[in-house]
Amino acid sequence: MANTSIGNALAAYGNAAKALTGVDQGGGDATAEAGQSFGDMLKKAATDSVKTGADSEKLSLLATAGKANVTDVVTAVSAAEVTLQAVTAVRDKVVSAYQEILRMPI
Repeated sequence: MANTSIGNALAAYGNAAKALTGVDQGGGDATAEAGQSFGDMLKKAATDSVKTGADSEKLSLLATAGKANVTDVVTAVSAAEVTLQAVTAVRDKVVSAYQEILRMPI
């Protein structure tokens, strides 16, 4: 299950890199549309981020009940942490860009 979460995170990052640069960085979904809009890309990244966090929480609860492998739990929590850091970095860049636009003279 943890490998699926990591795979989803890698696919999201690959799709984002491909959409921004036009170059496939590997790990991307081969069925992604070439004409995907920026809003669609952000929506997919947000959905993948929420799914990664939910998978991590589910594995943590299973570990509490003694039904999950500790390695899978640590991997899932690490993936959720990296995803949260990426989301925070993107949010900071968006806020910074918005503030820069507001400072532009009209």
